[in-house]
Amino acid sequence: MPLSLTAGAPTIIVRREAFERTGLSREAIDRALVLTPDEFRVERDLIAIGPIYSDDGLTALVQLFEASGLSYFEDFFEMSGNWPEWLALFSMSRAD
Repeated sequence: MPLSLTAGAPTIIVRREAFERTGLSREAIDRALVLTPDEFRVERDLIAIGPIYSDDGLTALVQLFEASGLSYFEDFFEMSGNWPEWLALFSMSRAD
């Protein structure tokens, strides 16, 4: 099932395999951000973290991922949230 993305704030999309390979956990993410259950969603091969309303939190999360060995774009990336409210966007992994 596709993961819905929120307009107006960034969401980080992470390849699940890459996230699990690093040994990171939901608890590690919560140290960088205080998330509700709806702000850390897993569907098939993807994890969506956000929306993230804090610039400092977003920066801390990207730094945590990079320090853990994840590569921006190959393993994770930021969907900016910079689209109009009337547009609904969804994310899902492509079947290989």
